[in-house]
Amino acid sequence: MTTPSRHYHITTFGCQMNKADSERMAGVLEDMGFEWSEDPNRADIILYNTCTIRDNAEQKVYSYLGRQAKRKHEQPDLTLIVAGCVAQQEGESLLRRVPELDLVMGPQHANRLKDLLQQVFDGNQVVATEPIHIMEDITKPRRDTTVTAWVNVIYGCNERCTYCVVPNVRGVEQSRTPQAIRAEIEELGKQGYNEVTLLGQNIDAYGRDLPGTTPEGRHLHTLTDLLYYVHDVPGIERIRFATSHPRYFTERLIKACAELPKVCEHFHIPFQSGDNQVLKRMSRGYTHEKYRRIIDTIRRYIPDASISADAIVGFPGETEQQFENTLQLVEDIGFDQLNTAAYSPRPGTPAAIWEEQLSEETKSDRLQRLNHLVGIKAAERSQRYYGRIEEVLVEEQNPKDKTQVMGRTRGNRLTFFPGDITEMKGKLVQVKITEVRAFSLTGEGSRE
Repeated sequence: MTTPSRHYHITTFGCQMNKADSERMAGVLEDMGFEWSEDPNRADIILYNTCTIRDNAEQKVYSYLGRQAKRKHEQPDLTLIVAGCVAQQEGESLLRRVPELDLVMGPQHANRLKDLLQQVFDGNQVVATEPIHIMEDITKPRRDTTVTAWVNVIYGCNERCTYCVVPNVRGVEQSRTPQAIRAEIEELGKQGYNEVTLLGQNIDAYGRDLPGTTPEGRHLHTLTDLLYYVHDVPGIERIRFATSHPRYFTERLIKACAELPKVCEHFHIPFQSGDNQVLKRMSRGYTHEKYRRIIDTIRRYIPDASISADAIVGFPGETEQQFENTLQLVEDIGFDQLNTAAYSPRPGTPAAIWEEQLSEETKSDRLQRLNHLVGIKAAERSQRYYGRIEEVLVEEQNPKDKTQVMGRTRGNRLTFFPGDITEMKGKLVQVKITEVRAFSLTGEGSRE
């Protein structure tokens, strides 16, 4: 008699690091014999991989949890897990709030999921949030796509931005060895992936914690060195990296990106504010002048590069003039894309308890004004693509138009064009751009 198959469902909130963690945890569960279920209500294990950057992501987790906690009263064998940053931040207090939970685990424990589940199956309620040295990625992630893959190169963050909860929840910086990273990328190349994105909360800090320096006193292992080291992996046609910090973004790194043909001409470098006083209060460690110099240097080496960034409006104490300095920076630089957010206080961060919090109305007004300008500038930046031939890596069918496929240019612009996904998925196609919009393009695939 065959035993009925057991199913799992993972819901992921937040950043690319979380997506990468979820893929690894899915790999662990599949090794344990569980099958993926699209429908959480059919799953025996439900895992929420959480994000604590925004308050609404956190609230969403609690509403999802409430529904499944009720279900657990009818199905006591259901296993409920909260992983990720909310788990790290809340720890045992999550169990008090939702006693039906079986396992609360911080992001550093993703690779220990099997051991932790074993403790749960033995009848324990488990909280794993203590800092640990992250084990090398021996798990094989269940990748969500067969075209482009995330590869973690550094975990954690040593920065102490006053608004950010990441160092509290993801721990100190820990770089993986170049050999382990290259081995993972080689494996991806063999499996048919064309593109990898090297990931780190603060990727330019890669290698600072690894031993060894050159005779001139430079770290032996930097992100620049890593790019040279993994650049020739067979099968991989494109390399991206994120997220960068302006304090560590060097001319040497920019030069490497210009020299290495597989590294895409797209840089994601958050600036957060265009005002020096606000940047100082955020503890960002650079000025808007330094940020502008970095962008100038990129455009000197790679004139056509795409630049994207993150910005926060309504930081405690931000004046109208300081906000306008942010608008001025966005006006002057002309980003291809900008992720914007109104400041939201996160527990355990210095800025959360400052008195000069701004009203929701002010924050919302500034966010709308910034977004309006972002749309205008992105549309201007898109104009340069009109009539050009762009290389697009085909990822998916266009969900709104089944006759089209979609993918990204090297500059990370989403591009739609006619085609059959069964023939084209994972292929690099030359596409003539016939329509431009602020954040996406439409074109015609060239007949090979």
